[in-house]
Amino acid sequence: MMQKPFEIGLYTFAELTPDPTTGNMISPAERLKNLLEVAELADEVGLDVFALGEHHRPDFVSSAPEVILSAIAARTKQIKLSSAVTVLSSDDPVRVFQRFASLDLLSEGRAEIIAGRGSFIESFPLFGYDLRDYNELFAEKLELLLNIRDNEQVTWQGNHRAALTDQAVYPRPYQDKLPIWVAVGGTPESVVRAANYGVPLALAIIGGMPERFAPFAHLYRDVLSRTGRDPHELPISINSHGFIADDRQQAIDDAFPSFKLMMDKIGKERGWGGAGMQKQEFAESATLRGANFVGNPQDIIEKILFQHSIFNHNRLLIMPGVGTMPHDKVMRMVELLGTKVAPAVREEINKRTAEAA
Repeated sequence: MMQKPFEIGLYTFAELTPDPTTGNMISPAERLKNLLEVAELADEVGLDVFALGEHHRPDFVSSAPEVILSAIAARTKQIKLSSAVTVLSSDDPVRVFQRFASLDLLSEGRAEIIAGRGSFIESFPLFGYDLRDYNELFAEKLELLLNIRDNEQVTWQGNHRAALTDQAVYPRPYQDKLPIWVAVGGTPESVVRAANYGVPLALAIIGGMPERFAPFAHLYRDVLSRTGRDPHELPISINSHGFIADDRQQAIDDAFPSFKLMMDKIGKERGWGGAGMQKQEFAESATLRGANFVGNPQDIIEKILFQHSIFNHNRLLIMPGVGTMPHDKVMRMVELLGTKVAPAVREEINKRTAEAA
């Protein structure tokens, strides 16, 4: 089977954090207005995917991403609209499918689900789930979601939801099969699960050298092969933090303050200790072998192609900063990603693919 075209896009959690310098914070309404403008521009400059995370905390405004994605669908024409991630463990797969099928109809076939267990746990007590069931909840609900995706009439039984007996789930999506990805943060068991279910893999790389994650891509494709699937049939996405400016140092200077504010806050919550994120550490993460896609367009092009030589992946999603970034700077990043980075990357990867054929 032919290699899938390389896709480049954005993902965001719709952060709502103070300006690191002034302490001022925009309103949730303004944050969402800015988000819609970013998505519109991403569509206009030819990016492939816009993905929105789900969180239930005061420092994010995206607790109902499908609603926001529906607003984006009405203002865009081509860009795929995805979650990043849908916290499936604490949701109902029937309602998840119905919401994304509705989004798919509104967008005429541009909806996707990236299902995951999430990086925060607030949704578990909020919706009445026990964290001790963390793994079982996700495995069971993913099974049900895929069953609904593949069958209009569903018969299913599990431990954490009422059984379904030959029951239909509507609406059905615009696409024949609603794309469902599984997001993993670096556990082999999750990689194997995605391969065994035959769903695309979204691999989050937000720290450390990318080479350390190569075994997960190899494991995924190995399991696909052993289960009788073409390892190139299903795509792999790399999802990472980043920021782009016309000048490399400017990108580092722009991104670091809000990145530090958010990561230091999370570090305190999780008891990481230490002095918090340091600028030199952040700058090192922006080098070729670091995790963050921070720099000028040429830096980002080189880094994407470097990682492609490691993973031979099919998609890259970049989170534009961590924490609320100045809107004009984010818009410039989107412009550079769509007009400078994406065309050069696609051209080189197409060339590599042709030479390998």
